[in-house]
Amino acid sequence: LSTKLSVLIDSMPLTPLVLAADSNQALGIANYAIDFIAGKYGDNIGADVWEKAEMFHTDSVMCGVSALALKTNAPCVLRAEALEYPDAQGAKVFGSSERCAPEKAVVANAAAVREWDSNGTVFGYNPSVPGHTAGEFGHNDFYGVVVAAAQVTGKVNGQRALRAMICLDEIRGRLAEVFSLKSYKIDHVLHGSIASAAVYGALLEASAEEIESAIGMTVAHYVPFRAIRAGKQLSDSKGASAAISTEAAVLSVRRAMRGFLGPKDIFRNPESIFRFFEPTTGADKNKDLIDITLGNKVRWGPGPSPFNLVLSTSGSDFAICGMHFKIGLYEHQSAGALEGLVTLLTKHQSEVLKAEVDRIVIVAYEPAFGIIGDPAKKDPKTRQSADHSMAFIVSRMLQKAIERGGLPATTDDAWKLLMLSPHDYGKEALYDPKTRALMQKIFFEHGGPEYDSKYPDGIPTSIDIILKGGKKFSSGLVMYPSGHARNATADLKGLLDTKNKMLGDLVFQDTDSYEGFLAPLKNIKDLTEVELQDIYNFDFAAMKQHDCIDGTRPSRL
Repeated sequence: LSTKLSVLIDSMPLTPLVLAADSNQALGIANYAIDFIAGKYGDNIGADVWEKAEMFHTDSVMCGVSALALKTNAPCVLRAEALEYPDAQGAKVFGSSERCAPEKAVVANAAAVREWDSNGTVFGYNPSVPGHTAGEFGHNDFYGVVVAAAQVTGKVNGQRALRAMICLDEIRGRLAEVFSLKSYKIDHVLHGSIASAAVYGALLEASAEEIESAIGMTVAHYVPFRAIRAGKQLSDSKGASAAISTEAAVLSVRRAMRGFLGPKDIFRNPESIFRFFEPTTGADKNKDLIDITLGNKVRWGPGPSPFNLVLSTSGSDFAICGMHFKIGLYEHQSAGALEGLVTLLTKHQSEVLKAEVDRIVIVAYEPAFGIIGDPAKKDPKTRQSADHSMAFIVSRMLQKAIERGGLPATTDDAWKLLMLSPHDYGKEALYDPKTRALMQKIFFEHGGPEYDSKYPDGIPTSIDIILKGGKKFSSGLVMYPSGHARNATADLKGLLDTKNKMLGDLVFQDTDSYEGFLAPLKNIKDLTEVELQDIYNFDFAAMKQHDCIDGTRPSRL
């Protein structure tokens, strides 16, 4: 360990677990998952950590069931597929009491959760620990792994399940802080699948060595590249990436528990992705030029992993407390622009909403400027592309405000009124002429070092609206928008209640049905082993009926 890190760890009142770069970190993660879920580190988890886990889990489930209600493609395909794999000792998909192969239940539920791209987000940034600022993205897609394990074993109550969710986010979130997958065109979901293998194995009482083997298989056999995100129009593969990777992780655990031996010590393996892309012996680490000289024996020989990994065991400094909520449906890097828009409109609505907009200038940081600010994304043709187009996202919210003609005086109330729903990305909204006209008035500027240096601590963005005649209204710099972990002003619980109700109204016929489904989610910590078995169940046949939000799509279902 570096001297700086050692001094920091020694000074902490609640000592975390440090998995050093020169140790077997795969085995260390396995032991951490087993010990943490079993309560070996004591019962000193902060109340705010428990609350965040419940809130993120509830948010994710409401995203998932509403995606099914609107007949989105991948979730419906994968749910139907899962039900074709009956397993009396298996797990359950959303809205069903039938048991199926656990990896199939996991892939179906995770795909539904991720479909709207509206559940929680991590930026992989923890400056309080040296080396934990890699800034990898990630999302809270993986809680269904815990519920599946609980359904398989029948021995997990709500408190233990919530502890396992905290554990999963801790492993996933800390990996995102130490290794940037996107820098090497690898999809961020790999960190979540590693964490899923560890936690699923621990809940099924696999040995540490079996979990290590499953992690090794997950990394060696199932690395998802960002090919799923390439191009101007995104496919089902993008939204289902976490689900498919986690399906592989659960399957790897099942194989390991049957005796299949996967690669050991995968983080120090010189030909695994970690040391392949960030060599620790025989070559310099360089993101722009990876040295793969085969004759360099030192390069491919024994050595440490590229990072130390610090995992919390108690208190409130868990990775989940640094994760962010989305207040509606939008790509997370547009949150600053939306907050700026809402702030600007609440202050100047009497002028902005009643005049003709000449142009809108959004100043953002990299990577937001290069990804969702790409001018090519001013013409999205699919919902998945629209929710990654800042031009569409901002225009859609502005158009909703213009149509209303007036807004409440507070930012919280304006957010609740303008919150983007699935219908704002549906087939009709996608080609709404007024929204499209506003999109053509949006111009992006890169904020340069001043903005780039503030990310990923915040989401540095500003937005100016210039009216015909030249009058300009400015949001000022937005750093911590509503839903951001470091935002201290928004009514987060009230905003999430509004979001849950917005999504729940797409699913349930009446208030009693909605509240009956929501209550166990919001009180998961108090559920018994038996009650947890049906936490995802509701009357699927009695759901509100909708046409497919994306229009008619070819299907063999």
